[in-house]
Amino acid sequence: MKLKSAELNMTKGPIAKQIVIFAIPLFLGNLFQQLYNTADSFVVGNLLGDDALAGVTSSGSLIFLLVGFFSGIAMGAGVVIARYYGAGDVESMRKAIHTSLLFFFLSGVVFSVAGALGAEFMLKLMKTPDAVLPQATEYVRTYFAGLVTMIMYNICMGIMQAVGNSRHPLYYLILSSLVNVALDYIFIGVFGWGVASAAIATVISQLLSASLCLVQLFTVKSSYRVRLRELRIDRNMLKLILKYGLPSGFQNSVISIANVVVQSHINGFGPEAMAGCGAFSKIEGFAFLPVTCFSAAMTTFVSQNLGAGDVKRAKKGARFGIITAVAAAEVIGGIIILTAPYLIDAFTESSEALRFGVDKARICCGFFFLCALCHCLAAVLRGAGKAVVPMAAMLACWCLIRVTILFIFVPILGTIDIVNWVYPITWFLCAAALLIYYFNAKWYKGFNKKADTGEYTGISEEQERIEV
Repeated sequence: MKLKSAELNMTKGPIAKQIVIFAIPLFLGNLFQQLYNTADSFVVGNLLGDDALAGVTSSGSLIFLLVGFFSGIAMGAGVVIARYYGAGDVESMRKAIHTSLLFFFLSGVVFSVAGALGAEFMLKLMKTPDAVLPQATEYVRTYFAGLVTMIMYNICMGIMQAVGNSRHPLYYLILSSLVNVALDYIFIGVFGWGVASAAIATVISQLLSASLCLVQLFTVKSSYRVRLRELRIDRNMLKLILKYGLPSGFQNSVISIANVVVQSHINGFGPEAMAGCGAFSKIEGFAFLPVTCFSAAMTTFVSQNLGAGDVKRAKKGARFGIITAVAAAEVIGGIIILTAPYLIDAFTESSEALRFGVDKARICCGFFFLCALCHCLAAVLRGAGKAVVPMAAMLACWCLIRVTILFIFVPILGTIDIVNWVYPITWFLCAAALLIYYFNAKWYKGFNKKADTGEYTGISEEQERIEV
Protein backbone atom coordinates (compact mmCIF):
# COMPACT_ATOMS: atom_id res chain seq x y z
CA MET A 1 0.00 0.00 0.00
CA LYS A 2 1.36 3.37 -0.96
CA LEU A 3 1.61 6.15 1.60
CA LYS A 4 -0.88 8.93 1.01
CA SER A 5 -0.51 11.72 3.47
CA ALA A 6 -0.08 15.45 3.86
CA GLU A 7 2.36 14.96 6.72
CA LEU A 8 6.06 15.76 6.49
CA ASN A 9 8.24 13.02 5.02
CA MET A 10 11.69 13.73 6.47
CA THR A 11 13.49 11.23 4.24
CA LYS A 12 13.72 13.73 1.38
CA GLY A 13 14.68 17.37 0.86
CA PRO A 14 17.23 19.70 2.52
CA ILE A 15 18.15 18.33 5.95
CA ALA A 16 18.31 21.60 7.89
CA LYS A 17 15.10 22.89 6.33
CA GLN A 18 13.22 19.66 7.07
CA ILE A 19 14.29 19.62 10.72
CA VAL A 20 13.54 23.31 11.26
CA ILE A 21 10.14 23.09 9.53
CA PHE A 22 9.26 20.17 11.79
CA ALA A 23 10.78 21.73 14.93
CA ILE A 24 9.15 25.17 14.75
CA PRO A 25 5.60 23.91 15.43
CA LEU A 26 7.04 21.72 18.19
CA PHE A 27 8.72 24.77 19.72
CA LEU A 28 5.54 26.82 19.62
CA GLY A 29 3.53 23.88 20.92
CA ASN A 30 5.91 23.27 23.81
CA LEU A 31 5.89 27.00 24.51
CA PHE A 32 2.15 26.93 25.03
CA GLN A 33 2.30 23.63 26.89
CA GLN A 34 4.73 25.20 29.32
CA LEU A 35 2.07 27.80 30.02
CA TYR A 36 0.00 25.12 31.76
CA ASN A 37 2.10 24.82 34.89
CA THR A 38 3.54 28.33 34.63
CA ALA A 39 0.07 29.88 34.61
CA ASP A 40 -0.80 27.79 37.65
CA SER A 41 2.31 28.97 39.48
CA PHE A 42 1.95 32.62 38.47
CA VAL A 43 -1.69 32.89 39.47
CA VAL A 44 -1.32 30.81 42.62
CA GLY A 45 1.81 32.65 43.78
CA ASN A 46 0.32 36.11 43.29
CA LEU A 47 -3.21 35.42 44.51
CA LEU A 48 -2.83 32.65 47.12
CA GLY A 49 0.66 33.30 48.55
CA ASP A 50 4.03 31.57 48.87
CA ASP A 51 2.77 28.52 50.78
CA ALA A 52 0.32 27.76 47.98
CA LEU A 53 3.04 28.41 45.39
CA ALA A 54 5.36 26.03 47.22
CA GLY A 55 2.61 23.40 47.23
CA VAL A 56 2.16 23.65 43.47
CA THR A 57 5.78 23.94 42.37
CA SER A 58 7.19 21.31 44.73
CA SER A 59 4.89 18.70 43.22
CA GLY A 60 6.37 18.97 39.73
CA SER A 61 8.86 16.13 40.10
CA LEU A 62 6.20 13.90 41.63
CA ILE A 63 3.77 14.55 38.77
CA PHE A 64 6.46 13.86 36.20
CA LEU A 65 7.12 10.53 37.89
CA LEU A 66 4.02 9.11 36.19
CA VAL A 67 3.66 11.47 33.24
CA GLY A 68 7.33 10.97 32.35
CA PHE A 69 6.97 7.21 32.42
CA PHE A 70 4.24 7.25 29.80
CA SER A 71 5.99 9.98 27.83
CA GLY A 72 8.97 7.66 27.56
CA ILE A 73 6.84 4.78 26.31
CA ALA A 74 5.20 7.19 23.86
CA MET A 75 8.69 7.92 22.52
CA GLY A 76 9.14 4.21 21.90
CA ALA A 77 5.81 4.04 20.10
CA GLY A 78 6.83 7.05 18.03
CA VAL A 79 10.12 5.42 17.02
CA VAL A 80 8.32 2.26 15.84
CA ILE A 81 5.64 4.22 13.97
CA ALA A 82 8.17 6.57 12.36
CA ARG A 83 10.34 3.65 11.27
CA TYR A 84 7.45 1.85 9.59
CA TYR A 85 6.40 5.14 8.03
CA GLY A 86 9.89 5.72 6.63
CA ALA A 87 9.98 2.15 5.28
CA GLY A 88 6.55 2.56 3.64
CA ASP A 89 5.04 -0.31 5.65
CA VAL A 90 1.54 1.12 6.22
CA GLU A 91 0.00 -2.09 7.57
CA SER A 92 2.54 -2.41 10.38
CA MET A 93 2.39 1.34 11.05
CA ARG A 94 -1.38 1.19 11.52
CA LYS A 95 -1.07 -1.83 13.80
CA ALA A 96 1.42 0.07 15.96
CA ILE A 97 -0.85 3.14 16.12
CA HIS A 98 -3.98 1.26 17.19
CA THR A 99 -2.10 -0.88 19.71
CA SER A 100 -0.56 2.23 21.26
CA LEU A 101 -3.83 4.10 21.60
CA LEU A 102 -5.69 1.31 23.38
CA PHE A 103 -2.75 0.41 25.62
CA PHE A 104 -2.26 4.03 26.73
CA PHE A 105 -5.95 4.54 27.45
CA LEU A 106 -6.27 1.44 29.64
CA SER A 107 -3.01 2.18 31.45
CA GLY A 108 -4.00 5.81 31.95
CA VAL A 109 -7.21 4.86 33.74
CA VAL A 110 -5.36 2.54 36.13
CA PHE A 111 -2.63 5.04 36.99
CA SER A 112 -5.08 7.92 37.39
CA VAL A 113 -6.78 6.04 40.21
CA ALA A 114 -3.52 4.87 41.78
CA GLY A 115 -1.95 8.32 41.66
CA ALA A 116 -4.95 10.06 43.20
CA LEU A 117 -5.12 7.54 46.06
CA GLY A 118 -1.40 7.68 46.83
CA ALA A 119 -0.83 11.44 46.50
CA GLU A 120 -0.54 12.31 50.20
CA PHE A 121 1.65 9.31 50.98
CA MET A 122 4.13 10.24 48.24
CA LEU A 123 4.25 13.89 49.32
CA LYS A 124 5.05 12.84 52.88
CA LEU A 125 7.92 10.71 51.57
CA MET A 126 9.26 13.91 49.98
CA LYS A 127 9.35 15.54 53.44
CA THR A 128 6.87 18.20 52.36
CA PRO A 129 6.51 20.68 55.27
CA ASP A 130 3.29 20.53 57.27
CA ALA A 131 2.46 24.11 56.31
CA VAL A 132 2.48 23.16 52.62
CA LEU A 133 1.23 19.55 52.74
CA PRO A 134 -2.57 20.16 52.68
CA GLN A 135 -2.43 22.40 49.61
CA ALA A 136 0.16 20.23 47.85
CA THR A 137 -1.98 17.14 48.46
CA GLU A 138 -5.09 18.85 47.17
CA TYR A 139 -3.30 19.95 43.99
CA VAL A 140 -1.54 16.64 43.26
CA ARG A 141 -4.60 14.48 43.98
CA THR A 142 -6.72 16.51 41.56
CA TYR A 143 -3.98 16.51 38.94
CA PHE A 144 -3.54 12.74 39.14
CA ALA A 145 -7.29 12.15 38.95
CA GLY A 146 -7.15 13.58 35.43
CA LEU A 147 -3.88 11.91 34.49
CA VAL A 148 -5.52 9.82 31.76
CA THR A 149 -6.17 12.99 29.74
CA MET A 150 -2.45 13.93 29.81
CA ILE A 151 -1.45 10.39 28.88
CA MET A 152 -3.83 10.28 25.92
CA TYR A 153 -2.64 13.64 24.67
CA ASN A 154 0.98 12.46 24.83
CA ILE A 155 0.38 9.35 22.73
CA CYS A 156 -1.82 11.19 20.21
CA MET A 157 0.85 13.86 19.83
CA GLY A 158 3.51 11.16 19.54
CA ILE A 159 1.62 9.43 16.74
CA MET A 160 1.21 12.62 14.73
CA GLN A 161 4.82 13.68 15.26
CA ALA A 162 6.06 10.23 14.20
CA VAL A 163 4.56 10.74 10.74
CA GLY A 164 5.81 14.31 10.52
CA ASN A 165 2.61 16.10 11.54
CA SER A 166 3.73 18.67 14.09
CA ARG A 167 1.20 21.35 13.09
CA HIS A 168 -2.05 19.97 14.46
CA PRO A 169 -0.68 19.33 17.99
CA LEU A 170 0.44 22.98 17.93
CA TYR A 171 -3.04 24.26 17.10
CA TYR A 172 -4.62 22.20 19.86
CA LEU A 173 -2.03 23.24 22.43
CA ILE A 174 -2.51 26.92 21.67
CA LEU A 175 -6.24 26.63 22.20
CA SER A 176 -6.00 24.51 25.36
CA SER A 177 -3.29 26.76 26.85
CA LEU A 178 -5.46 29.83 26.42
CA VAL A 179 -8.34 27.96 28.03
CA ASN A 180 -6.08 26.94 30.91
CA VAL A 181 -4.94 30.50 31.62
CA ALA A 182 -8.50 31.81 31.45
CA LEU A 183 -9.77 29.10 33.80
CA ASP A 184 -6.94 29.78 36.28
CA TYR A 185 -7.99 33.42 36.60
CA ILE A 186 -11.69 32.59 36.72
CA PHE A 187 -11.42 29.81 39.32
CA ILE A 188 -8.91 31.56 41.60
CA GLY A 189 -9.17 35.27 40.83
CA VAL A 190 -12.95 35.50 40.38
CA PHE A 191 -14.39 32.58 42.37
CA GLY A 192 -11.65 32.54 45.03
CA TRP A 193 -11.19 28.78 44.92
CA GLY A 194 -8.05 27.07 46.27
CA VAL A 195 -5.04 25.41 44.64
CA ALA A 196 -7.05 22.39 43.51
CA SER A 197 -8.86 24.63 41.04
CA ALA A 198 -5.54 25.28 39.27
CA ALA A 199 -5.19 21.54 38.75
CA ILE A 200 -8.81 21.33 37.59
CA ALA A 201 -8.10 24.02 35.00
CA THR A 202 -5.13 22.04 33.72
CA VAL A 203 -7.09 18.78 33.53
CA ILE A 204 -9.93 20.46 31.61
CA SER A 205 -7.44 22.00 29.20
CA GLN A 206 -5.65 18.71 28.65
CA LEU A 207 -8.97 16.98 28.10
CA LEU A 208 -9.73 19.51 25.40
CA SER A 209 -6.40 19.03 23.62
CA ALA A 210 -6.60 15.21 23.87
CA SER A 211 -10.14 15.24 22.48
CA LEU A 212 -9.14 17.42 19.55
CA CYS A 213 -6.18 15.13 18.81
CA LEU A 214 -8.45 12.08 18.83
CA VAL A 215 -10.93 13.78 16.51
CA GLN A 216 -8.05 14.55 14.15
CA LEU A 217 -6.80 10.96 14.22
CA PHE A 218 -10.29 9.53 13.61
CA THR A 219 -11.12 11.89 10.73
CA VAL A 220 -7.84 12.63 8.93
CA LYS A 221 -7.72 11.45 5.31
CA SER A 222 -4.33 9.83 5.60
CA SER A 223 -2.59 6.52 6.03
CA TYR A 224 -2.51 6.92 9.84
CA ARG A 225 -6.27 7.41 10.28
CA VAL A 226 -7.61 5.60 13.34
CA ARG A 227 -10.66 3.32 13.09
CA LEU A 228 -12.59 1.90 16.04
CA ARG A 229 -12.77 -1.59 14.57
CA GLU A 230 -8.96 -1.73 14.43
CA LEU A 231 -8.46 -0.74 18.07
CA ARG A 232 -6.94 -3.82 19.61
CA ILE A 233 -3.69 -4.70 21.34
CA ASP A 234 -1.41 -6.75 19.13
CA ARG A 235 0.86 -8.60 21.52
CA ASN A 236 3.87 -8.75 19.23
CA MET A 237 3.57 -5.09 18.33
CA LEU A 238 3.19 -4.15 21.98
CA LYS A 239 6.38 -6.07 22.75
CA LEU A 240 8.21 -4.07 20.10
CA ILE A 241 6.82 -0.75 21.37
CA LEU A 242 7.75 -1.59 24.96
CA LYS A 243 11.19 -2.75 23.83
CA TYR A 244 11.86 0.79 22.63
CA GLY A 245 9.69 2.68 25.09
CA LEU A 246 10.31 1.05 28.46
CA PRO A 247 13.97 2.13 28.70
CA SER A 248 12.94 5.77 28.16
CA GLY A 249 9.92 5.45 30.45
CA PHE A 250 11.96 3.77 33.16
CA GLN A 251 14.66 6.41 32.71
CA ASN A 252 12.15 9.26 33.11
CA SER A 253 10.60 7.70 36.19
CA VAL A 254 13.85 6.94 37.95
CA ILE A 255 15.16 10.41 37.17
CA SER A 256 11.90 11.74 38.60
CA ILE A 257 12.50 9.71 41.75
CA ALA A 258 15.95 11.28 41.95
CA ASN A 259 14.35 14.70 41.46
CA VAL A 260 11.95 13.87 44.28
CA VAL A 261 15.02 13.27 46.46
CA VAL A 262 16.47 16.59 45.29
CA GLN A 263 13.16 18.29 46.05
CA SER A 264 13.12 16.77 49.52
CA HIS A 265 16.49 18.42 50.19
CA ILE A 266 15.13 21.73 48.92
CA ASN A 267 12.09 21.28 51.16
CA GLY A 268 14.44 20.99 54.11
CA PHE A 269 15.43 24.64 53.64
CA GLY A 270 11.83 25.86 54.11
CA PRO A 271 8.90 27.24 52.09
CA GLU A 272 10.93 30.20 50.78
CA ALA A 273 13.49 27.87 49.22
CA MET A 274 10.67 25.76 47.77
CA ALA A 275 8.95 28.80 46.28
CA GLY A 276 12.14 30.36 44.90
CA CYS A 277 13.54 27.17 43.38
CA GLY A 278 10.08 26.25 42.11
CA ALA A 279 9.79 29.61 40.35
CA PHE A 280 13.17 29.03 38.70
CA SER A 281 12.04 25.60 37.52
CA LYS A 282 9.21 27.25 35.58
CA ILE A 283 11.65 29.63 33.90
CA GLU A 284 14.01 26.74 33.23
CA GLY A 285 11.18 24.93 31.46
CA PHE A 286 10.95 27.74 28.93
CA ALA A 287 14.72 27.81 28.52
CA PHE A 288 14.79 24.19 27.41
CA LEU A 289 12.06 24.53 24.80
CA PRO A 290 14.58 24.68 21.90
CA VAL A 291 16.23 21.54 23.27
CA THR A 292 12.89 19.78 23.62
CA CYS A 293 11.73 20.58 20.11
CA PHE A 294 15.02 19.69 18.42
CA SER A 295 15.25 16.48 20.44
CA ALA A 296 11.80 15.38 19.28
CA ALA A 297 12.61 16.42 15.72
CA MET A 298 15.86 14.44 15.76
CA THR A 299 14.20 11.29 17.08
CA THR A 300 11.62 11.42 14.27
CA PHE A 301 14.22 12.39 11.65
CA VAL A 302 16.62 9.60 12.59
CA SER A 303 13.82 7.01 12.87
CA GLN A 304 12.31 7.84 9.49
CA ASN A 305 15.64 7.96 7.65
CA LEU A 306 16.99 4.78 9.16
CA GLY A 307 13.65 3.14 8.36
CA ALA A 308 14.22 4.26 4.76
CA GLY A 309 17.80 2.92 4.89
CA ASP A 310 19.57 6.31 4.59
CA VAL A 311 22.14 6.14 7.41
CA LYS A 312 24.27 8.98 6.05
CA ARG A 313 21.34 11.39 5.99
CA ALA A 314 20.32 10.35 9.51
CA LYS A 315 23.78 11.15 10.86
CA LYS A 316 23.92 14.53 9.09
CA GLY A 317 20.56 15.49 10.56
CA ALA A 318 21.66 14.41 14.02
CA ARG A 319 24.77 16.57 13.82
CA PHE A 320 22.81 19.64 12.72
CA GLY A 321 20.19 19.21 15.44
CA ILE A 322 22.73 18.73 18.24
CA ILE A 323 24.80 21.80 17.31
CA THR A 324 21.72 24.00 16.94
CA ALA A 325 20.11 22.95 20.22
CA VAL A 326 23.32 23.21 22.26
CA ALA A 327 24.07 26.71 20.95
CA ALA A 328 20.52 27.91 21.59
CA ALA A 329 20.50 26.51 25.14
CA GLU A 330 23.69 28.35 26.08
CA VAL A 331 22.52 31.67 24.66
CA ILE A 332 19.26 31.39 26.57
CA GLY A 333 21.12 30.41 29.72
CA GLY A 334 23.17 33.61 29.50
CA ILE A 335 20.05 35.71 29.08
CA ILE A 336 18.44 34.14 32.15
CA ILE A 337 21.53 34.83 34.26
CA LEU A 338 21.21 38.53 33.40
CA THR A 339 17.45 38.75 33.92
CA ALA A 340 16.86 36.23 36.73
CA PRO A 341 15.94 38.80 39.44
CA TYR A 342 13.19 40.25 37.26
CA LEU A 343 11.89 36.91 36.02
CA ILE A 344 11.65 35.24 39.44
CA ASP A 345 10.20 38.38 41.03
CA ALA A 346 7.12 37.85 38.84
CA PHE A 347 6.28 34.69 40.80
CA THR A 348 6.82 35.78 44.38
CA GLU A 349 6.72 38.84 46.61
CA SER A 350 9.14 37.33 49.14
CA SER A 351 12.69 38.70 49.00
CA GLU A 352 14.01 35.49 50.57
CA ALA A 353 12.31 33.30 47.95
CA LEU A 354 13.69 35.62 45.28
CA ARG A 355 17.22 35.13 46.61
CA PHE A 356 16.93 31.35 46.51
CA GLY A 357 15.66 31.42 42.93
CA VAL A 358 18.31 33.84 41.66
CA ASP A 359 21.12 31.87 43.29
CA LYS A 360 20.00 28.69 41.56
CA ALA A 361 19.71 30.45 38.21
CA ARG A 362 23.24 31.87 38.43
CA ILE A 363 24.72 28.47 39.25
CA CYS A 364 22.84 26.33 36.72
CA CYS A 365 22.18 28.49 33.65
CA GLY A 366 25.79 28.79 32.53
CA PHE A 367 25.89 25.02 32.05
CA PHE A 368 22.69 24.60 30.06
CA PHE A 369 24.74 23.50 27.05
CA LEU A 370 25.72 20.32 28.91
CA CYS A 371 22.12 19.40 29.67
CA ALA A 372 21.15 20.16 26.07
CA LEU A 373 23.93 17.90 24.81
CA CYS A 374 22.67 15.05 27.01
CA HIS A 375 19.09 15.35 25.77
CA CYS A 376 20.06 15.65 22.11
CA LEU A 377 22.43 12.68 22.13
CA ALA A 378 19.79 10.64 23.94
CA ALA A 379 17.17 11.64 21.33
CA VAL A 380 19.41 10.57 18.45
CA LEU A 381 20.20 7.24 20.08
CA ARG A 382 16.52 6.59 20.79
CA GLY A 383 15.71 7.27 17.15
CA ALA A 384 18.39 4.74 16.23
CA GLY A 385 16.81 2.14 18.48
CA LYS A 386 19.49 2.40 21.18
CA ALA A 387 17.29 3.58 24.04
CA VAL A 388 19.11 1.48 26.65
CA VAL A 389 22.35 3.43 26.27
CA PRO A 390 21.03 6.90 27.25
CA MET A 391 18.93 5.23 29.93
CA ALA A 392 22.02 3.71 31.54
CA ALA A 393 24.04 6.93 31.31
CA MET A 394 21.29 9.13 32.72
CA LEU A 395 20.37 6.73 35.51
CA ALA A 396 23.99 6.44 36.59
CA CYS A 397 24.74 10.18 36.47
CA TRP A 398 21.43 11.93 37.08
CA CYS A 399 20.20 9.47 39.69
CA LEU A 400 22.87 7.42 41.44
CA ILE A 401 25.67 10.00 41.45
CA ARG A 402 23.35 12.98 42.01
CA VAL A 403 21.60 11.40 44.99
CA THR A 404 24.89 10.16 46.46
CA ILE A 405 26.38 13.67 46.35
CA LEU A 406 23.34 15.11 48.09
CA PHE A 407 23.25 12.56 50.88
CA ILE A 408 26.95 12.99 51.57
CA PHE A 409 27.53 16.73 51.26
CA VAL A 410 24.26 18.45 52.21
CA PRO A 411 24.42 17.27 55.88
CA ILE A 412 28.13 18.16 56.05
CA LEU A 413 28.02 21.63 54.48
CA GLY A 414 24.41 22.51 55.28
CA THR A 415 23.96 24.81 52.28
CA ILE A 416 21.50 24.72 49.40
CA ASP A 417 24.34 25.53 47.00
CA ILE A 418 25.16 21.81 47.00
CA VAL A 419 21.67 21.09 45.69
CA ASN A 420 22.18 23.64 42.93
CA TRP A 421 25.68 22.52 41.90
CA VAL A 422 24.70 18.87 41.68
CA TYR A 423 22.95 19.60 38.37
CA PRO A 424 25.89 20.90 36.29
CA ILE A 425 28.19 18.27 37.81
CA THR A 426 25.97 15.37 36.75
CA TRP A 427 25.16 17.00 33.37
CA PHE A 428 28.88 17.03 32.62
CA LEU A 429 29.38 13.38 33.59
CA CYS A 430 26.38 12.23 31.56
CA ALA A 431 27.37 14.26 28.47
CA ALA A 432 30.89 12.83 28.60
CA ALA A 433 29.60 9.26 28.80
CA LEU A 434 27.17 9.72 25.89
CA LEU A 435 29.80 11.43 23.73
CA ILE A 436 32.25 8.58 24.27
CA TYR A 437 29.61 6.08 23.17
CA TYR A 438 28.43 8.21 20.25
CA PHE A 439 31.88 8.59 18.70
CA ASN A 440 33.12 5.07 19.39
CA ALA A 441 30.12 2.89 18.61
CA LYS A 442 28.12 2.37 15.45
CA TRP A 443 24.81 3.48 16.90
CA TYR A 444 22.99 2.35 13.76
CA LYS A 445 23.96 -1.32 14.14
CA GLY A 446 20.32 -2.23 14.76
CA PHE A 447 19.60 -1.55 11.11
CA ASN A 448 20.64 -4.58 9.09
CA LYS A 449 21.16 -5.15 5.39
CA LYS A 450 19.13 -7.96 3.90
CA ALA A 451 21.42 -10.38 2.15
CA ASP A 452 19.22 -10.79 -0.90
CA THR A 453 18.60 -7.10 -1.70
CA GLY A 454 21.42 -5.26 0.04
CA GLU A 455 18.86 -2.75 1.32
CA TYR A 456 18.56 -1.52 4.89
CA THR A 457 15.55 -2.58 6.86
CA GLY A 458 13.93 -0.55 9.60
CA ILE A 459 13.74 -3.51 11.97
CA SER A 460 16.59 -5.66 13.19
CA GLU A 461 16.58 -9.46 12.81
CA GLU A 462 15.74 -9.92 16.45
CA GLN A 463 12.75 -7.58 16.17
CA GLU A 464 11.59 -9.34 13.01
CA ARG A 465 11.46 -12.57 15.01
CA ILE A 466 9.34 -10.83 17.64
CA GLU A 467 6.85 -9.70 15.01
CA VAL A 468 6.55 -13.17 13.51
